Amino acid sequence: MPDSHELTLDISQCIEIHAAPGETYKALILRLSSENSGPDNKPMPMVLEEWPGGRWFRDLGNGQGHLWGFVQVIKPPTLLEIHGPMFMSYAVAGHLQLRLTQIAGGAELSLRHRILGMVEDGHREGVTLGWGSFLKGVKVMAESA
Repeated sequence: MPDSHELTLDISQCIEIHAAPGETYKALILRLSSENSGPDNKPMPMVLEEWPGGRWFRDLGNGQGHLWGFVQVIKPPTLLEIHGPMFMSYAVAGHLQLRLTQIAGGAELSLRHRILGMVEDGHREGVTLGWGSFLKGVKVMAESA
């Protein structure tokens, strides 16, 4: 039987962005939806329904796709929380919190992704890199707006 460390994963990352919180929030929403891509920069557009209970999913057309989660909390332009399996197509519970805080010269975007379940080694190893790439993408989009 796995120990408790093997059944949890807790990732925290943050990035400073030289753009107003409102612009950063717009970039965040785009990065979570139509402008989403993987760490390899391959486009992977998603759909984000921006209301409590809204779905976050990958639409592959013809009724096919992959549900990543549901909006748990949405308070533009400061907070978005999503719960669900995210990129893992197996029995896990996940919670993603994205919080924007105004700082001198822009905004700080903090990300916390907590997972409970038997996370596969590949996902356990790649999640930090993946979220780091995601945050950098938001930064580039917000600062070039």
